[in-house]
Amino acid sequence: MLTDTILEDDRWDKAELEPLAEAAARAALTHLGLDPDRFEIAVLGCDDARIAELNADFREKTTATNVLSWPSEERGAEADGDTPNLPETAPAGAREGPPEELGDIAIAFETCAREAKDADKPLADHVTHLIVHATLHLLGYDHIRDKDATLMEGLETEILGKMGLPDPYMEK
Repeated sequence: MLTDTILEDDRWDKAELEPLAEAAARAALTHLGLDPDRFEIAVLGCDDARIAELNADFREKTTATNVLSWPSEERGAEADGDTPNLPETAPAGAREGPPEELGDIAIAFETCAREAKDADKPLADHVTHLIVHATLHLLGYDHIRDKDATLMEGLETEILGKMGLPDPYMEK
């Protein structure tokens, strides 16, 4: 398994976070030409209180957010709009040893449920988008600079489209 999911909030079990996270992370890596079986991502399904603590500890923001990610290493591109420094690909079976850790993701139930309801979309679709988004962050993609944001959003739209999900950036 690519994702190792820990559920601190039981509502994530009913929302099927574990299979959603696995499918979304696999789709993101596969789209980028990376073998998902070579990597590992830890996913924490938590509530707003827990993610607010994490947000305060790591980003000095005292509010809850939908998703946070912590890459195992810095892979970001130097120039705005360039592709990040993705992990090297190896032929199938060429890599020995444990999977390479890409990093950690935390996702908050209440914020995700509220955002999905406000956008009139299924929770599963919104969660899938957020896990794709966070996985891209683990790979060095970002959305702070304009061209980086355009690149990242385009990838998210392509990945979700291949999964049969609508463009999350289109207005209804």
